[in-house]
Amino acid sequence: MSAAGMKLPALVGTILGAGLALLSWSQTWFELELADAAASSTGEEIAVPGSIASPALAALGLAGLALVAALAIAGPAIRVVLAGLEVILGGCVLLATGLSLGDPIAAVSPAVTDATGVSGAGPTADLVASAVPTAWPAAALVGGVLLVAAGVVVLATGTRWPASARRYRSPRLVEADAGAPAARGRAASDRAIDDWDELSRGDDPTDEPQDDGRPGASR
Repeated sequence: MSAAGMKLPALVGTILGAGLALLSWSQTWFELELADAAASSTGEEIAVPGSIASPALAALGLAGLALVAALAIAGPAIRVVLAGLEVILGGCVLLATGLSLGDPIAAVSPAVTDATGVSGAGPTADLVASAVPTAWPAAALVGGVLLVAAGVVVLATGTRWPASARRYRSPRLVEADAGAPAARGRAASDRAIDDWDELSRGDDPTDEPQDDGRPGASR
């Protein structure tokens, strides 16, 4: 596939990666069981969401979605910078998820405090009988991998992507492409002043010049 053809897959990969990170943040990451069931108000397992186990994923996911819009309209040089940021962003998603999976007791500690009122790393760890991860941390890992992969693709091909659509370009450039030398030669403010002068004389600047057959009658 050509470099230009990699633009859409890279943008879609960024959307999927950021979306997975953001979605997993809102889902259950661990099924927590307390060692002393009487310490919990319900005595049942506690579902620990990603917002507690890995709160940074919300900001990382939103930043990834913002990158999509920026990549779609940025110039070649800016795409390289954004691609580097995307690789770092994906790495941060992987790091945040890995830290939670690597130390689930610490990840569920805020939930233990909410359920029991006990705080501190040691006391909360003593109350945890088990913290079983669900599939959502794995989904966050997939999202991080997609962000890193999409960033690498942009780094490799972004400078050769096709230019942005006309609607994203400045009006002056669009006017130049349309071939309007007269409009380019006069500033908009000058044309407005001329139109106002004609209105002051009782003439309509939007009327087409009329030729009544007399020399000099055409305007």
